[in-house]
Amino acid sequence: MIQSVWPYLAVMLLAAGFWPAIERRYGWKVFGILPPIVLTYLTVTALSVAGLWTSSEEIHAAQNMLVARLVPALLFLLMINCDLRAILALGPRVLGVFVCTSISLFIAFVLAFLIYRHWMPANGWMPLASLSGSWVGGTANMIAVKQAIEMSDTALATTLLTDALCYSMWVVVLFAAAPLAPAFNRWTRAVSSADLTVAETAPRAPATPDSVLLWLGLALLVAALSTVVGAQLPVGSMLSATTWTILLATAAGLVVAHTPLARLPGAQAVSSAMLIAVVAVLASQSSFAGIAAAPVYLLAGVTVIALHAVLLCLAARIFHFDLYLCGISSLAHIGGVAATPVLAATYSRSLVPVGILLALLGYILGTGFGLVVATVLSALAS
Repeated sequence: MIQSVWPYLAVMLLAAGFWPAIERRYGWKVFGILPPIVLTYLTVTALSVAGLWTSSEEIHAAQNMLVARLVPALLFLLMINCDLRAILALGPRVLGVFVCTSISLFIAFVLAFLIYRHWMPANGWMPLASLSGSWVGGTANMIAVKQAIEMSDTALATTLLTDALCYSMWVVVLFAAAPLAPAFNRWTRAVSSADLTVAETAPRAPATPDSVLLWLGLALLVAALSTVVGAQLPVGSMLSATTWTILLATAAGLVVAHTPLARLPGAQAVSSAMLIAVVAVLASQSSFAGIAAAPVYLLAGVTVIALHAVLLCLAARIFHFDLYLCGISSLAHIGGVAATPVLAATYSRSLVPVGILLALLGYILGTGFGLVVATVLSALAS
């Protein structure tokens, strides 16, 4: 059993590189549909559940540090090749997907509560209401809704467990759904957003050791500076130091993207490695312990996601949305600012700014959404 940081980091790097190396060498995917990033997530989660490493204070601190530093560094690198004009060309279509996603989640939470309310304890609507705040914005919105409705700390533990388990399941589904995009888009009569936004660019020179080191150093420096500056900026109910850090790193990437430095090769190679490393670290924090303590809410959470998926697919059929935008918008709600760009990057790198925008919009609206859901559910419970 691993109890120290360095063996843990070695396992994360090996797990992050294993499936991409297998695919590159043999061109092989499990069942022909699961990409390496999904297999990495599943593999590391299985190792975590098997107890290969302990949740020691040292490893926990390393996990938090890695996510806090690698995510803004990754976002900086992913912005280097982004075409803002192509993103702006999406216009109302992107906001339309976001609105449809929010409405589908609202309906799903109400229906799930009506289905399971007789098996829930007194004030059983509260965990679902706080969960709805998280599934439009993030954990901060969950806490804000919890405080506003005076939910107990015990119920918050149930909400956090449901959030973590259902979110992990949905991330895997969305990553694995990418190969279904052509069939889904034919069914909805939609044009792929990746095809619309990926601009033709001149072939780039291959990465060199010095360019890789330069981009890695610059990305980590930007992440560190963004963290320091973000901690000094004013915070409020909708803005935290983490949000500022992500915004600053993203803005820095967009600025550098319009300078001659963007022509230096290597940013894509570094970001690809960092992307799958972030996925491995996020998966290493997965845990299914305590699942028996909240079976009703876990089932309700799965039901919410299933109903949301069906309703969003129907909206996609009506309004001709493509799978990439639906998936990004869904994870922008349920996954938040840190996870959405990772998914967007696996779909199409040009959609990363869309994922960031929708996730931040969800973070702004999450608390209000959760309070509206709380008002409706409390009325139905009385």
